[in-house]
Amino acid sequence: MATAEALRFSKMHGAGNDFVVIDLRDGAPPPDAALAARLADRHCGVGCDQILTIGAPRNRGSVASYAIWNADGSPSGQCGNGARCVAAWLLRDGAARGPRFVVDSPVGSHGVEHLDADRFAVAMGVPRFAPAEVPLAGFAAAQPEYALEREGTRVVFGAVSMGNPHAVVEVADVTAADVAGIGAWLQRSPAFPQSCNVGFAQVLAPDRVRLRVYERGAGETLACGSGACAAVASLVRRGRLAREVRVALPGGELHIRWPADDAEVIMAGPATFVFEGEWQA
Repeated sequence: MATAEALRFSKMHGAGNDFVVIDLRDGAPPPDAALAARLADRHCGVGCDQILTIGAPRNRGSVASYAIWNADGSPSGQCGNGARCVAAWLLRDGAARGPRFVVDSPVGSHGVEHLDADRFAVAMGVPRFAPAEVPLAGFAAAQPEYALEREGTRVVFGAVSMGNPHAVVEVADVTAADVAGIGAWLQRSPAFPQSCNVGFAQVLAPDRVRLRVYERGAGETLACGSGACAAVASLVRRGRLAREVRVALPGGELHIRWPADDAEVIMAGPATFVFEGEWQA
């Protein structure tokens, strides 16, 4: 992406999961790998987990579309915290009017509701458990749990797609979990041909869970919206959670509701503006 002219951006975060938001509705190209890395750098750049770009809507009735870029410039299919930030950005911009509207992500269209102040709810789609849809290799049929061997130890996990692939590992104590070790190992596993986001979930009660997520292309983040949806869906399938759950992440709390197996997961949480800037480099 050319940088001869100043690139305007918004810095935002959703429960600590932070983003650089760029308006590309004028037809400008998305950031290439080099620019994405410079923007995401926390010492010499703006600093972010991912970059969100706003584009024209792809479907009738939607107000805009958005794309998600990792720090290495690679695309991502979904980002729940990013979806709420995009919703807040579009409402402030005036492209979205009223408390309910629709936005297009890389994997579909999502109904949004502005709840109050900085809180938004987003319909994140129906979870997909079939191994081919995750994708998860080496397993023919969907199972509540899968297991792989790591240095003589069985790693048990659920697998689900929320528009991006997730592995969900239940742990006794999320604080003591080997998030980086097991997370990076699962991401490199041939079982996940497109890599995956790895969630480590500690069930506190049927309606309460603690969660840490090691994200594909970003490492551990303070929050992961699609990861929270995936964790709840996977643990509901395993009989461990109710269908309405508060998910406590290091950066804040999300509210996840999955009314039925064939229903969309509804994610609610904050979206916060941090500052506006111009990238000159």
